[in-house]
Amino acid sequence: MNKERIYLDHNATTPLLAEARSATMQALELPGNPSSVHEEGRAARAVVEKARRQVAQLVNADPAGVVFTSGATEAAATVLTPHFKMGKADLTVGQLLIGAADHPCILAGGRFDPRQVTRIDVDHNGQIHLQALEGALAGQDEASRPAMVCLMLANNETGIVQEMGLASDIVKRHGGILVVDAVQAAGRIPVDLKALGADFVILSSHKIGGPKGAGALVCGSEILRPVPLVPGGGQEKGHRSGTENPAAIAGFGAAAEHVTARLADDPERIAELRDRLEFGILKKCADCLIYGAEAERLPNTVFFAIPGMKAETAQIAFDLAGIAVSAGSACSSGKVGPSHVLAAMGFDAEQGGIRVSLGPETSTGDIEAFLSAFEGIVSNRIAAS
Repeated sequence: MNKERIYLDHNATTPLLAEARSATMQALELPGNPSSVHEEGRAARAVVEKARRQVAQLVNADPAGVVFTSGATEAAATVLTPHFKMGKADLTVGQLLIGAADHPCILAGGRFDPRQVTRIDVDHNGQIHLQALEGALAGQDEASRPAMVCLMLANNETGIVQEMGLASDIVKRHGGILVVDAVQAAGRIPVDLKALGADFVILSSHKIGGPKGAGALVCGSEILRPVPLVPGGGQEKGHRSGTENPAAIAGFGAAAEHVTARLADDPERIAELRDRLEFGILKKCADCLIYGAEAERLPNTVFFAIPGMKAETAQIAFDLAGIAVSAGSACSSGKVGPSHVLAAMGFDAEQGGIRVSLGPETSTGDIEAFLSAFEGIVSNRIAAS
């Protein structure tokens, strides 16, 4: 990464950690297939299994529950299905309930028929309307099939952390299956599969400083598993076929171990930088709107709007000033459009917002450089008005 530039877009991807790079490079030297029984194959298998333990520790899960995938999108497509196995018996899920502000890979509904998918509204602070969730699940109680509820623990645009406890209680009271999208939360706040009451957790490697192209579906039980999205040779104990990628998986595991160890200190330090950033924004532009300011948020995320300036215009200005930020999510191949997250929260989706997401290497100097550039951008807005 160009050291002359300042990278403040960690929610899009976190630069590769040194530990992850080292583990990846070492795994690339291994010639064996993890499914082979000879010495070379066993060495590759050992790398995969070590990473499985490391990823499991990140979310307080059993390593046997970790199924490696090509990323979080594949993990979501795997678990969002009406077709499950409960032990050896078939189990059919009748309905999928998702949050209106969830990630596009969740909003796509996986393998459910669109008629089986219901979006649950969120309030002005990005929290799920619990009464609506309760009502939707109560209606499903009349059927013989359980419902699935999938919610983001932390929103990728706003950083708002979902109040998962009450939602989890409602889901369990109605016999539902709870899937937690922890892609943005993992490594930034503690994530505990058991404490969340989750049946499944979705993770991504590159959001925590691992290599791109690896993710995981973490299952809370050996009994309840989705019918495989990718059938074939039976890798990952039959839950995801295709030869594993030991290099990417090793880097994922190393990153998971690193961020798990840093969870005691990093969130507080980064939150202090985030608060410094927000104070500076409002000091230099009192009419700026910080989305979700009244809600619990990730310690690293600020999502704000500059009145009278389109988000993409501000993003380009920051880029020209040598600072990488985003205008919302980076999940649509560089396309910038109205934010469905802001629309769901009742804000002007066309106005959009600038997302600043900090990382482990972000410094006070980076924050000051951002605020200096921001002051110039706001001054230009005033001069042009």
